[in-house]
Amino acid sequence: MPTEILMPALSPTMEEGTLAKWLVKEGDTVSSGDIIAEIETDKATMEFEAVDEGVIGKILIEEGSEGVKVNTPIAVLLEEGESADDIDTSAPKAEAKAEAPKAEEAKAAAATPAAGSATPAPAAPAAADGSRVFASPLARRIAADKGLDLAQVKGTGPHGRIVKADVEAAKPGAAAAPAAAAETKAAEAPKAAAMPSGPSSDAVRKMYEGREIEEVKLDGMRKTVASRLTEAKQTIPHFYLRKDIKLDALLKFRSQLNKQLEARGVKLSVNDFVIKACALALQSVPDANAVWAGDRIFKLKPSDVAVAVAIEGGLFTPVLKDAEMKSLSALSAEMKDLAGRARNKKLAPHEYIGGSFAISNLGMYGIDNFDAVINPPHGAILAVGAGVKKPVVGADGELAVATVMSVTLSVDHRVIDGALGAELLQAIADNLENPMVMLA
Repeated sequence: MPTEILMPALSPTMEEGTLAKWLVKEGDTVSSGDIIAEIETDKATMEFEAVDEGVIGKILIEEGSEGVKVNTPIAVLLEEGESADDIDTSAPKAEAKAEAPKAEEAKAAAATPAAGSATPAPAAPAAADGSRVFASPLARRIAADKGLDLAQVKGTGPHGRIVKADVEAAKPGAAAAPAAAAETKAAEAPKAAAMPSGPSSDAVRKMYEGREIEEVKLDGMRKTVASRLTEAKQTIPHFYLRKDIKLDALLKFRSQLNKQLEARGVKLSVNDFVIKACALALQSVPDANAVWAGDRIFKLKPSDVAVAVAIEGGLFTPVLKDAEMKSLSALSAEMKDLAGRARNKKLAPHEYIGGSFAISNLGMYGIDNFDAVINPPHGAILAVGAGVKKPVVGADGELAVATVMSVTLSVDHRVIDGALGAELLQAIADNLENPMVMLA
């Protein structure tokens, strides 16, 4: 029976996307793992892989189509012996159900088929811990026929997805959970964060009637940024800790290192030192290396530090994992690579999801200081201003001139209390004011 290929959720926040380009045409034979399309999510343009083998019988969504909801049928895959004549093209296309913001964790709602169209796949199963089990529509149908619990089947498809061969090789076991239970679980999933409240676009347009305006349509990224930041300011109890950090020792040390690294084509930035300082501080103050998880706190062992990167129309926060273990030159190279691909919207979700702590540096724009908004579920974010020459009073009471950088630590009070936040910020400052310690 023909199998519907559904619009995938390629990022945790994806609810709809643009089918940018088809890389196959009707009649082409595809195998599991073949790239069949390019899809623009709310964050990036990503390749979409086939999870089953077969022949592309019909393309339902043309390339360039915008606002295609997750789980909408976009094409039909035929198995051996099937014909395109088996596809009912007279019925209207099904519409997918709305997804929760974390689409990969919420229920994968199958599109409602029209009468006479392909048999729908059973609802996506869940593992014992409540996480979604990823399986192709064909694999889910075969599992239902065999009475298999997909949570007990190991997937060999892309990213561990369960495909036809996996369920055919598996032995019948416990029956899959009833669809009603899946529906109940989906109903309990977190609702998507609403767009910022306020007057409607029509109401605002009337306020400026007769004035020349340019209307800018919100793309997926801007909608996501607006929704997540509104949620962050409404739900996270922020408090702020501020500190001036003297950079003279760091700037001198950086200059010496860059001369020695010049032959290798390496040039360290102040931001590279900030990343390293934060990573080591999180190890020194492990209780602050934590995230908010709804009804509990998760403490991380490694220092996975996210760094905000401004791009046209929004921003990314790529994550440098195990940053405490990496050299300054390695962090510098990785940050340049991530930032470059972020600006081209070529980051994969695993490269910008996660971390416990973030850095937002506006010093290169001449900003002295500012307060950053926490990126949930992170416990804190460090806002970094420019290094500025200022008069300072030395330890001997003498007045001198120093390069001073103002930083603000925005803290989630649910995760980190005031004294703990102060300890973390002091550890960051100590690392930056004594940069050679970071190499020990």
